[in-house]
Amino acid sequence: MARLRSSRSRFERFRHAYLAGKVEADLPSGLDDPNDIKRAAADVRQRYLRMYVEWLWPHRGAIALMMGLALAVAALEVAQPLFMRYVVDSVLLKEGLTQSERLHKLHVAGIALLLVVILDRSLDIGKNCQQRLLNLRVIQSLRRALYSRLLRLPLGQLTDMKTGGILSRLSGDIDRTTGLLQLAVISPGVSVVRLTIAVGILLAVNWRLALTAMMVIPPAMIISLWVAKRIRPIYRSMRKENSEIDARVSETFGGIRVVRSFQRETRELAEYLIGRHTIARKEFFAQQREMVLWGCWALLLAIVNVVIVWYGGYLNLAGSATVGDIMAFQWYTFMLLNPVWQIVNSFSEMQRSLAGMERVFEVLQSPADKPDRPDAIEAPRVVEELCFDAVTFEYAPGQPVLSDFNLTAKGGQLVALVGRSGAGKTTVTDLVARFYDPTDGAVRLNGFDLRDLRLDSYRSLLGVVQQDTFLFDGSIRDNIAYGRPHASDEEVIEAARHANAHSFICELTDGYESLIGERGVKLSGGQAQRLSIARALLADPQILILDEATSNLDSESEQLIQQSLDELMHTRTTFVIAHRLSTIASADLIVVMEEGRIVERGGHDELMARGGPYREMVIRQRDAMRDEAGLSVD
Repeated sequence: MARLRSSRSRFERFRHAYLAGKVEADLPSGLDDPNDIKRAAADVRQRYLRMYVEWLWPHRGAIALMMGLALAVAALEVAQPLFMRYVVDSVLLKEGLTQSERLHKLHVAGIALLLVVILDRSLDIGKNCQQRLLNLRVIQSLRRALYSRLLRLPLGQLTDMKTGGILSRLSGDIDRTTGLLQLAVISPGVSVVRLTIAVGILLAVNWRLALTAMMVIPPAMIISLWVAKRIRPIYRSMRKENSEIDARVSETFGGIRVVRSFQRETRELAEYLIGRHTIARKEFFAQQREMVLWGCWALLLAIVNVVIVWYGGYLNLAGSATVGDIMAFQWYTFMLLNPVWQIVNSFSEMQRSLAGMERVFEVLQSPADKPDRPDAIEAPRVVEELCFDAVTFEYAPGQPVLSDFNLTAKGGQLVALVGRSGAGKTTVTDLVARFYDPTDGAVRLNGFDLRDLRLDSYRSLLGVVQQDTFLFDGSIRDNIAYGRPHASDEEVIEAARHANAHSFICELTDGYESLIGERGVKLSGGQAQRLSIARALLADPQILILDEATSNLDSESEQLIQQSLDELMHTRTTFVIAHRLSTIASADLIVVMEEGRIVERGGHDELMARGGPYREMVIRQRDAMRDEAGLSVD
């Protein structure tokens, strides 16, 4: 058993890479120099930020309205300390005023301040509502585009991304990305305006106190922004590791029967806890830096307040500042340092959003799988001929799975592909379905290269029943009608009859409305396979692919549906992969494959008479079935 690496060792490995400057976005391989890594990461980040700005551009009107409301709120808040200064210096401490005059001025100032506060809060509520509405629109738009792109990514890229990576991008990363609007645009923009107004008022009120309060801000901001920028790689690493954990959890519960049969519950729990503990270590690693930053700013704010009271008291005694000046300055100091802190804090929080943004736009900028060529045409509605023309195909460069593969299937023919596991049979059907394109050569429909046909129109000709049956969590009717959602009940029932599924469906409590659970867990393997066949038949395809379509059926069920399949395949161009060679004896063309090449082709009788590899396979299978029958009799 492989020894599990502890969360400490995983974290230490990450920490060393982080300190060496090698924890960045997904970059081209071969970059070892930290400076090259940083430059490449900056280029990637700038490209993603441009994409984000382009994404927000259609919402520019709403953003401008929200920015205007935010600026109005900022202006009203900045004006409030002036009322306090007026009350202290011109009402409470003003000499030569009668009691009634003081009360009159106090009431006027109080009412004016109250109106300012009410207007301020009302505009703030409007701004927050506008912001939430805009966030919802952006998040829905992003999520729709991301989901659409994920559905169209190449199969290999989706496999590498894993289920957990897909889900984390659609949920947490999208949510983080939408926060960029507030953190990168609204909050810093408003803070800069507040800072500018506050500085202007402070200089106008008392330039000596203003310079005292501002002298510590520039170096503090520079240091803070540098620290915050260093935090982003940590959050990106956390998001990536979290998606890997989610993928592992999905695999664990998707194969829970295997986990329990091999008594791996403890091992899976340990893997999960180590992963989560590693993330917790990274999060605390980031939070340590943030807490130091926050603590320094809190100390700075306290020191500036002490200095203002101390130095302001001295200036008051010297006749250079009033009590109202000192009190207003304390309020304005908060308004001065708070925007600065908001800028720094926004930048810090923005690192989490940028980490999510990079993962989202990394997918959005990925090219879709097999985009239609500009001059692509509609696929022919009638299949006259499907031809493999000198096709070579490689999953990995330099490792061909098919080599110089030539095969022609006439319209309406039944073509059976046989051979050992790994011979390339499923690859042939994947190329027919255009899940992949040839590395060299071409697959042609009626003489047209499949790459010259619109993918949607070509796929509408296909019906596929795979060895690994996949059903969706829903009703039996919904699963059968998956390819034709608007099919009538009569058409659904007719397809089920042809697949010999109608009888067992009627025995269920809710019939065609019975829920089958995730991946059809409430059905037997044979029942699920028959529903899969019914789904393909209802789609009424011109090209039918049966990849071990009867592999999960017992002998009785297989015999029951074989006659229906023979009748239905008679009018379609059909590719069949089958281990039970007895089921393909009536095929128009049997293709025997070895290591990605055709070693024999012909009809059943012709190949048996030839005495080649096909005959040997048939005899070997007959002997095995005879031995199996003898054992069952004993």
